Parts: sequence; structure tokens; C-alpha cells
Amino acid sequence: MIDEVLAGQVDYYRRRAAEYDATAYGDVTAARARIARLVADMHPAGHVLEIACGTGLWTEALAHHAATLTATDAAPEALAIARDRVRSANVTFEVADIFTWQPGIRFDVVFFSAWLSHVPTDRMAQFWQTLRGLLAADGRVLFIDEHVGERGKEAYVPGRDEIVERRLNDGTTFRIVKNFVDPGQLTLDLRQLGWSCTIHRDGPDWVRGEARPTT
Repeated sequence: MIDEVLAGQVDYYRRRAAEYDATAYGDVTAARARIARLVADMHPAGHVLEIACGTGLWTEALAHHAATLTATDAAPEALAIARDRVRSANVTFEVADIFTWQPGIRFDVVFFSAWLSHVPTDRMAQFWQTLRGLLAADGRVLFIDEHVGERGKEAYVPGRDEIVERRLNDGTTFRIVKNFVDPGQLTLDLRQLGWSCTIHRDGPDWVRGEARPTT
């Protein structure tokens, strides 16, 4: 069932790409300023990998700090928008499913925004093991996501605590994974997986985190 939902999740973001900025951020100018501030605070230096780059608003900010930036997404339509938006010489784009992608290199920083909440609970250990294999020595993971306090805005499928139903502007509905971030719980979960993690609130809706392997 989760494999089917994950496939539908990719389809959802492929179909949503053209409307994503307006529906996710509303005021894109204000979002850009907030994103630039957060990225500057997180200092993503060196060789950086961005997972689920979407339409490139975060890619745009990351490119100003990274020596090199590899931006990936499973939705080609979103990646096309990102590629058109960010034309920096230090940025490369690649269509990739992070659960199966093998880049053959390691990164100083792995970054993702609004992606962790789309990872199913039963794949969290696998996902963080994948991240461990992507990091160079002394590397770190940086992430932005939505705080658990925002959970009430979603329409959860009855009996499925991590599956929500989303509707596009054309009325088409999709089911996707959505696990909002509880900072305390995530910190404990990552500790059990061999990571140290610090998480801070940014406004009422977002959290920003940094994680490093400890074992």
C-alpha cells in the first residue's frame, strides 16, 4: 500500500508543479526573503545535495552558499521549473528517486525542505541510513519542515494516520504521506538511529533542523 501511495505522491507533485509556488507559498516574494534568511542561518557550505528541490526556490538560495550544488527531484516537471529559475554555474539538476538513487559521491551537506514529512514511518530508518551513505566525513543534514501544530490543516484518510488526501486546482485528488515534525519525538527517534539532532522553531509553522551521525 505504501509503495502505491509513494507512486501517487510523485504523480501528485508532477501534476502540481505549475501551481506549486502559488499554492504552497502564496506571496512568493515574502517566501524568498524568508528562505534566504533561513538558508543563510544554516550555512550550507561545500558540496551540497538538495533532495526534493521542487520548483527551485530553496535551490536559488542554496546556490549562493554552496561551492557545488546537486539538486534532485523525482518530478521532472518541477525540476524543469527549477532549472529555468536557477542558472548558476555551480548547480546541476538530476531527476532522482532518493530511495534508489546512487550518486557515487559524498556531500558535505544534504539539505531538504518539506520532504522529511513525506517519508513513511516504516522507511525512516532506511532513509536516514541512505543519508549516512551520502555524507562526507564531518558532513551534516539540514532540513526545513512543518511543525506538528500544523497537522489540523490536512484531511487525513480515516484509519491512516500518515496518509492525507490533497486536491489540485483542477479538482483531481491524490493520497500522499504527511508526517508533521514533532521536534522532541524526532530528536529521540534520530538518537536511536545514531544521530544527534537540534531542531528550532521558525514562526508558528516551520521548524529547521541539523543532524549529524554519532555512530
